[in-house]
Amino acid sequence: MSYFNVRIPLTRVLVFILLFFCGIIIFYNRELSSSLALTKSRTFTIDLTNDTFLMDGKPFRFVSGEFHYFRTPRPRWRDILRKIRAAGLNAVSTYVEWSFHEATPGRYNFVGDKDVEHFMRLAVEEGLYVLLRPGPFICGERDFGGLPPWLFKVKEGIRLRQNDPTYQHYVAKWYRKLFTRLKTFMYGNGGPIIMIQVENEFGMRDHCDPKHAIWLRDLIKSFVHDTAVLYSIDPPHRRMQKCVVDGVYPTVDFGPFQNLTRGFKGQRLVAPRGPLVNAEFYTGWLTHWGEESMQSIPSEEVIDSLEQMLAMGASVNIFMFFGGTNFGFKNGANFDEKYMPTVTSYDYDSPLDESGDPTDKYFQIQDVMRRYMSLPNIAVARSTMKKVYDTVFLTPTVSVFDAQIKQSPVKDNSPLTFEKLGQNYGFVLYETVITENQYCETCTLGVEQIRDRAQVFIDEEFVGSIYRADSTSVDFNVSKNQKLSLFVENMGRINHDKIYDQKGILSMVLLDNEELLGWEMYKFPLDDVSSIELLQPTGNEKYPMFLTGILNMDTKPMDTYLDMRNWTKGVVFVNGNNLGRYWSDAGPQYSLFLPSEFLNVGTNMITIFELERASPNYAVKFSPQSLNKIVYDEE
Repeated sequence: MSYFNVRIPLTRVLVFILLFFCGIIIFYNRELSSSLALTKSRTFTIDLTNDTFLMDGKPFRFVSGEFHYFRTPRPRWRDILRKIRAAGLNAVSTYVEWSFHEATPGRYNFVGDKDVEHFMRLAVEEGLYVLLRPGPFICGERDFGGLPPWLFKVKEGIRLRQNDPTYQHYVAKWYRKLFTRLKTFMYGNGGPIIMIQVENEFGMRDHCDPKHAIWLRDLIKSFVHDTAVLYSIDPPHRRMQKCVVDGVYPTVDFGPFQNLTRGFKGQRLVAPRGPLVNAEFYTGWLTHWGEESMQSIPSEEVIDSLEQMLAMGASVNIFMFFGGTNFGFKNGANFDEKYMPTVTSYDYDSPLDESGDPTDKYFQIQDVMRRYMSLPNIAVARSTMKKVYDTVFLTPTVSVFDAQIKQSPVKDNSPLTFEKLGQNYGFVLYETVITENQYCETCTLGVEQIRDRAQVFIDEEFVGSIYRADSTSVDFNVSKNQKLSLFVENMGRINHDKIYDQKGILSMVLLDNEELLGWEMYKFPLDDVSSIELLQPTGNEKYPMFLTGILNMDTKPMDTYLDMRNWTKGVVFVNGNNLGRYWSDAGPQYSLFLPSEFLNVGTNMITIFELERASPNYAVKFSPQSLNKIVYDEE
C-alpha cells in the first residue's frame, strides 16, 4: 500500500469546512422552511356562503365517533380507534376530563392511561381527525361533570362555570398545562385536531353567563389562535342557546327520536349560515341505578336518522360510538326530582359494546357509511374471546369497625363534609356516643342532607339505611352510652346543572329532633387497598367488610365479566384496579367488566368491599358475557 503526503494550506482547509457546514445549515433551513410553509398552508375553516367546512380550501364534512380515552385502558385505544375508522368514520371526538389529570391541585398527570398526547398520535396513525372537548365542565356522566372536587376547598362559595376570578384562575392554570401539550396537534400546526368545543351545553344552565363564555373563548384562542375551529353544543331550543358568542360556531345535539327538520332548524336560529352539525347524535342512553333495564335505542331508529342526516350533507358526531366503563368512583349522577346515580357500565347501547366488540348496530352503521364515505380496507372481527375463570372463594379479612384499618379520626363538634375532610371519593365513617339524656325508645334518626347513602349502626349492629333519593330517616331503639355509627357513601356527584353537590353529612344529625354533637370521622377513600390486602383475617365478619382471594392464571389473560348477582352492594378491586360499584339489589347492572389488561399470568388479587351481604360461600363467579341487558329475576 502506498501513502502520499499531500500538503494543503490550513486556511484552505478551514474555508472548506466552513463552506461545508454552511451548506448543511442552508439545506436544513430550506427543508424546515418548506415544512413550515406546508404546515401553515393547512387550514380548517367555515364557508358561511356555501354552508360547509373547508379543509385546505376544499369542502369537507366529518362523521365522527365519540370515544372517551379515560373509559378504557390505554392498550385498547388503538383497537377502538381502528374500529371507528373501519366503520367509515373520519374523526374521533373525545372529552378531556380535568379531574382525571389534576386530582390534586397543581399535580398534573399525563402518563399511562392519562397520556392524551399518545391518544392524539394514535388518532393520526389510524387516519382520524379529532374533535377536542376540553370542558372544563364536560358533564359526560362523570363525577362533578369532570371538575376536580378540590375546587370546593379553594374558596368558600366559589361560583363554578361563571365569571368567578377564582374559578377562572384554576381553569387558566389547567388549560395552560393542557394546551402546551396539545397545541402541536392542532390541524393548522400539522396535527389532527380540527375543532375545539368551548364549555359544554352551556345554554342548558338556568343562568348561563355570556361573559364567562367569552372569557373561555379568548383563553382557548390565546393558545390555539386560528389553527382549529371553536364550536359550542346545545340542544336545538332557543331557550338553551342564550349563551352563544361570536367566534364560536353553534352546533346542536339530538337523538333519533327528534324530528330532523326541527332539530336543524334549532341550529339555524343561531347559525343562519354554515354547515349543519349534530355534534351529539345519540346511539343509546345512560342508565341509573334502580331503573328497570339498561337504556337502549333500537338500531333501526339510529340507522334511519343517520342516513337522513348524511343525505342532507350534515356533519355528525355519533355519541357514543364506544362507551366503555366508569372505572373507580368516577360515575356521575343526575337530579330530576330526586338524586339518580349512574351505573358503572357506560355501554350506552353503543355500536361497540363495553368490551369494545362490534354489535349489529356497528355493522349497520358501516353499511350506511359505505354509501357516503370511502371505507378503508380494515377487517373487523365480530367479537373477542371471553374467558370464564374458575370460581374464586374469598376470605373475610377485615371490617370497617376493626382498629387495624381505622386511621386516626378527625374530631369535630359537628359532622364535616368529605370536601372539608380533604377526601374526594369513597366512604366516611361518622361516629358519636349517645349521652345519658339522649337515649330513647323507638327513636327517629333524621339527616335531612345526607350525601348520598348511609348505613346506620348501634354498637356496630345494623339498624337501617338512609338514602337521599328515598328516605332520610330511620327508626330504632337506643340506650345511653351506645355508639351511633353512620357509614356514608359518596355515590357520585351530580354532573348536570345542579353541580354544587358536596358529599357526606351536610346538615344536623337529629335524634328525636335533638342535635347530636361530638363526632369522630374515619376516612375510607379506598384509592389504595394494598395495605388491606396484606392484613391477616381478624375474624370479625361484620359488614361493611373487605374480602380477599386469589385467582390463579397460567395462560395469557383474557377479558371476562364478574357475575355479581349474588352479592348485594359494594366495590370490586382486581390487582388494585377499581372495577367500580355494583348494586345488585337495585339493578339493572349485574356484572362488572374485567379487561384482560388488569390481569396477570400467575396470581391475581381480588378484593371485594361488600357493604351489606356477601355471596353464599363468598364465591366470585365469572361470565363470558355482560349480564346487564338481562333483567335479572331471582329464582
